[in-house]
Amino acid sequence: MPAPRPRLLYVTDLAYPARGRRYCDEDIWLTSRLREHFDLALCHPLDATALMPGHDAVVVRNSGPVLGYQSAYEAFRARALADGIPVYNPLTGKADMAGKQYLLDLSAAGFPVIPSVDRAADVHRLPPAERYVVKPKLGADSLGLRVLAAGRLTGLTDGALLIQPCVDFSYEVSFYFVDDDFQYALYAPDPARRWELVPYPATAADLEFARRFIDWNGLGHGIQRVDACRAPDGGLLLVELEDLNPYLSLDALTEEARDAFAAALTSSLGRFVHAARVPA
Repeated sequence: MPAPRPRLLYVTDLAYPARGRRYCDEDIWLTSRLREHFDLALCHPLDATALMPGHDAVVVRNSGPVLGYQSAYEAFRARALADGIPVYNPLTGKADMAGKQYLLDLSAAGFPVIPSVDRAADVHRLPPAERYVVKPKLGADSLGLRVLAAGRLTGLTDGALLIQPCVDFSYEVSFYFVDDDFQYALYAPDPARRWELVPYPATAADLEFARRFIDWNGLGHGIQRVDACRAPDGGLLLVELEDLNPYLSLDALTEEARDAFAAALTSSLGRFVHAARVPA
């Protein structure tokens, strides 16, 4: 008798109103490919805790910013950890999955990150700027992001916000990984149109930059997106490391590149479920 196919609970918010993008299209296409190899059920993130028993793993994809359902997400995490239910991406991520404190830590450790502090009193530690980006540490998808003049930072003292200088960058670029394997890169030639992406020919130096953060996070399995900007000196600076539910912009890829990504994800999920089934 052949072994039963792995059962996956795929968490997505098909109605999430992403600005300028249709998250649902990406998940509809991906699940159509994954169904060839897995028994698959889709659910909204608010239903994941109740529905995950009986599945071999939970796959968190385009589920939207958890800020909108923080208590439900914390209950989901607690139940998955308590019951030993494998979650992909694993819940050990140290980057956006845990908030944006990592940007402060990496900045203090000398990593190539946009300089960051979390209190107005520490702004003197940043490069001088006329304007600053201010965003919640627990934010996502630009929720709560503001651009403030230097004189309007007074009063930001509770440590819940991230303060960064506005960087006059040439463009933003994203590097996409499955496990620790690079898949593709996309960039926005026009900084004012962040989500009008086209394929980017990553250099060896670019990939060395991106892999430094993948290695730091040490997830082992999962999809990660390294977002960076090209600074005025020509170097790259990390904007964020998305390790919870990164949007993949698959519509910007060629059919061949999309198929290659689907194959890499299928293989990764197969290894992930197999490792979870085999006792340590």
